[in-house]
Amino acid sequence: MERKEIQLLVISLGIVFFTLLVVVLVLFFYFLKKKNSYLVEKMESEMYFQSELVKTRIEIKDQTLSEISKELHDNIGQIISVGIMQLNMSISSKNIQVKELKDLKDVLAKALDELRILSRIINKDNLLQSNFIEAIKQDLIRIKKLKKIQYRYNLVGEIPKISEEHDLFIYRIFQEALHNSLKHSHSDLYEVNIVTTETLFQLKLKDFGIGYDPLKANSGLGLTNMKLRAKLIGAQLIMESDSSGTTVTLEYPLTTTNETEY
Repeated sequence: MERKEIQLLVISLGIVFFTLLVVVLVLFFYFLKKKNSYLVEKMESEMYFQSELVKTRIEIKDQTLSEISKELHDNIGQIISVGIMQLNMSISSKNIQVKELKDLKDVLAKALDELRILSRIINKDNLLQSNFIEAIKQDLIRIKKLKKIQYRYNLVGEIPKISEEHDLFIYRIFQEALHNSLKHSHSDLYEVNIVTTETLFQLKLKDFGIGYDPLKANSGLGLTNMKLRAKLIGAQLIMESDSSGTTVTLEYPLTTTNETEY
């Protein structure tokens, strides 16, 4: 009797051990599959991030070239044309007055000033490598000089140290928000408020234009791209608009992962 009980005990233990082994193997292969799936998703996410980064760089360059082309044609071209007209008139009269020469000098000086502004735009990539907030300030200065638009700029806190890739996304979001506002709002005044704490970087762009209905906003405003890029860097994009104007707020959490030395 005892022998049979021992045999049953051995068989039972064998079944239990085998069951445990099967469970362990199933769990092992399940977690291995989950890990592989996670690694694939992470790789796909990283590839998507890099593709968006390349796309963002291209868009910034395209925007820069578009701005240069427009300003060369609309501003500098007209200024130089006026200078040539004044010079031709002076030559035709064969009696060049000092006042006319001073007027011509002022026209050429203005053209030179416009070229210097465009030079800063061309060097925007180099500017971004050191300080993307400075690039934002230069954009505001440019629209004030070239488009006769006023702005109020306020910075509270220290300039954060953010990775170059995230810099580009933040700057592109600002650039697109500003471009949309210039195109649609008809505002002649802008407010840019930047607030940095130990845990959060907040960038707020406000215009005082006609506003828009958020429920009827279409992809032409670039809202989808802006929100997508904010999501890619772990930021939140908040857009508010009514008849008094539009406010675009970007809230970017500052963590040890996001903050890096330039």
